[in-house]
Amino acid sequence: MTTWPAPAKLNLFLYITGQRADGYHTLQTLFQFLDYGDTLTIDPRSDGEIRLLTPVAGVPDEENLIVRAARLLIKHASETGRYPEGSGADIAIDKRLPMGGGLGGGSSNAATVLVALNHLWRCQLSVDELAALGLQLGADVPVFVRGHAAFAEGIGEILTPVNPPEKWYLVAHPGVSIPTPVIFKDPELPRATPKRSIETLLNCEFGNDCEVIARKRFREVDAALSWLLEYAPSRLTGTGACVFSEFDTESAARQVLEQAPEWLHGFVARGVNLSPLAQTIAGQAELR
Repeated sequence: MTTWPAPAKLNLFLYITGQRADGYHTLQTLFQFLDYGDTLTIDPRSDGEIRLLTPVAGVPDEENLIVRAARLLIKHASETGRYPEGSGADIAIDKRLPMGGGLGGGSSNAATVLVALNHLWRCQLSVDELAALGLQLGADVPVFVRGHAAFAEGIGEILTPVNPPEKWYLVAHPGVSIPTPVIFKDPELPRATPKRSIETLLNCEFGNDCEVIARKRFREVDAALSWLLEYAPSRLTGTGACVFSEFDTESAARQVLEQAPEWLHGFVARGVNLSPLAQTIAGQAELR
């Protein structure tokens, strides 16, 4: 039995640059990981079964990204002659990341399953292959598979590794879940932010084009940001609902969290450019 991290991510900035004919939005965003997230426990089986030991209420197992990722890996590895016949797994999750929070929980879970099972089953798929599989599950999955902070373009799949400062963050959950389509279907969402180079963007004040819609539609998000902005630069991550403030030290972040009103729940974590999953897989490789 092995344990694997499924870390959270923050969108340090997010700009919507257009909308394609198929309805998907094009964007420019900066992903950085947190040393905080869900934990998956994976116990390999030899009967080909994939069992999720911790089902999510209201989500059939076959629709859960964890199960879908495992089955997608089996399908691809089988088609390319790299699936060890009979390989399966019991998978359990210790869920810390909220659904609809903009922290990438589901995408991170899927990526961890792809990376961990590829390792445990010794399928020997490359990172590029795993990232391509991940893209079939969601636009954010490839960045978690690759495991390095990245500037993303297109619909989020064109990734350029970068190394932004590794700050400390107070991440707060306003107590609501925001379905991504609610933000992207809003007619008032900015959809024509000019494209800029990564060099330009890294030297500008960071922002999030989705924030104005999240604050308008969800008073809880507006209240959380209004409170946090009293203490530090703060903004929405992804399409929300979580918001975050950045600090230079852990102690500064914790001092603010200690003053948070009762209705605001949060945690403090370090931003990291090499994800905990990437660090784990590197450590496993060294053990072999």
